This record gives sequence, C-alpha cells and structure tokens, in this order.
Amino acid sequence: MDSRFDDKCESRLYIGNLDLRITEASLIKMFSPFGKIVSEDFMWHTRGPKRGEPRGYAFVQFNTKEEAKLAKEKMHGKLVCCRPLVVRLASEKNLMEAANNSNSAIAEASKSSLTGSCSGQVNRSAKIAAIKKKLKAMEEESHNPKKQKQADTISGREHLKNPSSINDNEQRTH
Repeated sequence: MDSRFDDKCESRLYIGNLDLRITEASLIKMFSPFGKIVSEDFMWHTRGPKRGEPRGYAFVQFNTKEEAKLAKEKMHGKLVCCRPLVVRLASEKNLMEAANNSNSAIAEASKSSLTGSCSGQVNRSAKIAAIKKKLKAMEEESHNPKKQKQADTISGREHLKNPSSINDNEQRTH
C-alpha cells in the first residue's frame, strides 16, 4: 500500500459541532496556526429547506499527520461560539461510528474496510448491513402469527371470526 495514502488519511481531520455562525474563513483561521492546510471541505446543505446553510461540520487536510495530530490535541473540546468542538482524525470518526453500532457484523465490516482505505467504504458497508438487518426483521414480522392476529383485529377481520360480535353490534344499532 502507498504510504502517501496512509499519510493523507491520518492528516485529514473531521471537525464537528460547529456553530452555524462559523464561516470557512474563520475555520481556516482557527486551524492554520497548527500547520499548512492543504484542503478544506466545509459541508453545506445542498437541498431541502436548509439549502445553502452550513451542516455543522467540516474536514481539514493538513500537510502532515503530525500537524493534524497537534491541531486535534489543541482544538478538541475547545469552546467556539459556546460550543465544544469535536476534532478527530477522519478515519477515527469512522471507527467510532462502527463501534457505536450494536450490530457486530456491521462493526466488523467497517473495521475491515478501514484497513484498506479511508474513502468512505465504511459507510457503504454499514448501510448495506443495516438494510439487510431491516429486511430480515420485516420478513420475520410478516411470518409471525401473533403479529398477524393483531393486524387482523385492527383491520376488522376479528368480527368475521367472531359472529357474536356482529350480533352485539347489530342489536346496538337497531
């Protein structure tokens, strides 16, 4: 594997919990004392009612992993506009998402894809596993007779199975 690729992953920071008043310029100004910033991705809403508004997080790419680690140490938890910044290596954020997920299969898939790259395969693997889990749950629910009985009662089929309930209703209306 190319070591430059590893360095890029380790020198890219996720910056979260940004106040909506923080601008791209102010973000660069906050992080530039720690080293040379080679790129910055300020995330914006691209559709919906919040289109054009900041999403509250960004990514900053430093020239070296040492600069990124220094920025992380100095800026994580720092109050900016009364909010503590969340600063992590971008690859760490993916690991934490995987660890927080209760499905161990998703966590394992995420960890294994992290060793290969930092390009977002973790999110894709996690999404696929979550969809499979949801489909399995829906399938089990449709085969569960107890759930079907509840659905029948709600839809009114219970009256067809219990003729006395029809007689009671007819007597009340007449």
